[in-house]
Order: sequence, then structure tokens, then C-alpha cells
Amino acid sequence: MKSSRKDKAEGRAHRVKGKVKETVGKAVGNDSLEAEGKGENLEGKVQQKVGDVKKAVEK
Repeated sequence: MKSSRKDKAEGRAHRVKGKVKETVGKAVGNDSLEAEGKGENLEGKVQQKVGDVKKAVEK
């Protein structure tokens, strides 16, 4: 798997995991878990963008 595809796939996984944590945190009233989820979601977005940049550079 190319590096750019790997970054994009891992980024999507982080975003999904983060969204789940965020939603569960909101549902149970756990601010810490909600914040952790938001952070992980953001990490995933950044990692996906890194994959986009790598793909553009590979061309």
C-alpha cells in the first residue's frame, strides 16, 4: 500500500474512532471522553490531508 493511501486510511479510522468517542462522551456526560474524541477526530482529518499532499507530490 502506498504511503498516501495508508495515511488516508489511517486518518479515516481515527476520525471514526474519534466520532464514536465524542458521541459516547456526549451521551454519558463525560466531558473528558468527548474532548478526547474531538481531538482524535481532528488528528484523523490532519492525517487524511497529509495523505492528500503525499499523493499530489507522488505525481
